[in-house]
Amino acid sequence: MRRSGWCAVLVVVTLAAGACSRSSSSHPATTAAPATVAGATATTASANQCSTAQLQATDVGVTPTTITVEVMADVGSSLAPGLFQGNIDAINAFASFINAHGGLACRKVVVRTWDSKLDPTESKNGQIDACQNAFAMVGTNALFNPDISTLNTCADKTGTATGLPDIAAVSADINEECGATVFNVQGLPQKCPAVQGPQAYTEAAGFARWAAQQDPGLHGLYLVAGDLPSTTRVEVPQYLALAQAGVTWDGTPKVSGADTQPAYTPRVQLAKAKGSTLVYDGSNDVAMVRMRKEANAQGLSSVKVWGCTTACYTKGFLAQGGSDVEGTYAWLGFLPFEEASYNAEDQNYVNAVGAAKVDSFGANGWQAAVAFEDAVNTVVKNDGPNGLTRANLMTALKGMHHFDAHGWIGPKDLQGGPSISPCFLVMQVQNGKFVRVYPAKPGTMDCNPANSVTVTVDANAVASSLK
Repeated sequence: MRRSGWCAVLVVVTLAAGACSRSSSSHPATTAAPATVAGATATTASANQCSTAQLQATDVGVTPTTITVEVMADVGSSLAPGLFQGNIDAINAFASFINAHGGLACRKVVVRTWDSKLDPTESKNGQIDACQNAFAMVGTNALFNPDISTLNTCADKTGTATGLPDIAAVSADINEECGATVFNVQGLPQKCPAVQGPQAYTEAAGFARWAAQQDPGLHGLYLVAGDLPSTTRVEVPQYLALAQAGVTWDGTPKVSGADTQPAYTPRVQLAKAKGSTLVYDGSNDVAMVRMRKEANAQGLSSVKVWGCTTACYTKGFLAQGGSDVEGTYAWLGFLPFEEASYNAEDQNYVNAVGAAKVDSFGANGWQAAVAFEDAVNTVVKNDGPNGLTRANLMTALKGMHHFDAHGWIGPKDLQGGPSISPCFLVMQVQNGKFVRVYPAKPGTMDCNPANSVTVTVDANAVASSLK
């Protein structure tokens, strides 16, 4: 998938706070100096406002003392137990963190959670629950979310069908991606509204460019996340873009979260038969662990590059993979946790969640929470702490052009598209740890515009033909 985890989901990109410079390879790169983190970056209304305002219940989920948000994520599916627990952990930690620094709009943040279970019915039920009980959805990561009618028609406190703001950490379903009330902190690869048939997609393909420069002539397998139509669809323009950036695919087999180790035998056999020099995982971290274990068991030795999305940038990948995953590359669109001192918001996340629980999906969730924070602060600045309505929140979100999560991600608009950033960096598993390998300088990313590749394809038609 694209943009994060399971998805080759084209990861969000960071611009560390500061001006652009050039890396040693002469590619434009974001650069940041080490940051000292003292607390939340801009919390809420001024102390004076909070001491003088007669606070009111201004909309659904907003009382005189609290703002309730809801985080919906796929956690309880048997296909991938605990898949996006990081999103829930992040939003809960964000609420604790922001409340410890004064809250938002003179109120404490309260979190409701909903397990969407990789189930479209549960995704719809989560929207209904949030519509009735929360001011907004924040940090959403529900991959199978095709029916967004509730987001569009949700009534506010006055009974007006204002809609429900959904600040998504990850959105894979095209309906959610292009929803009128949906704001995508990782950007969008295509213009909205989506069209039937061929459509242009702008994808981040910097990793393929870099890998092809290191090892010209790379060819191999792209493992497609195949459990859901939405995840398979987003993979198509991704692997086509990587091919356009300099690699060749010997095959694009679909993998499932239900696949056991023996299911990877024919995939390894295909790689051996083709003499593949590249295996790229567009699915989750478990898929790469099983592929690498099976490759080692069968003696697959031709592969020079084992590549993965941010889905593999997890402690679980290191723990489950052990020595089998040594040398695996993971490309990121945000400064890594190992370099949190270079960005205040990265450091806030690591401190709040705890080093043992950080993961890439949680980072996406925290970035969504930052967008919510900034929008609320804009509303308070313009209309005071009693101006907090869903309508005003969405107006503020729509006006947040070039959102960068306080320098942690590359600037982008949250709606419309295409708005995928070209910035990336590469980590590699070395001696059981993730180590930066490119660009070499900590706190930087390769932001060469050439890292963005545009392809035109009927993604649904191609996805339906994959085996």
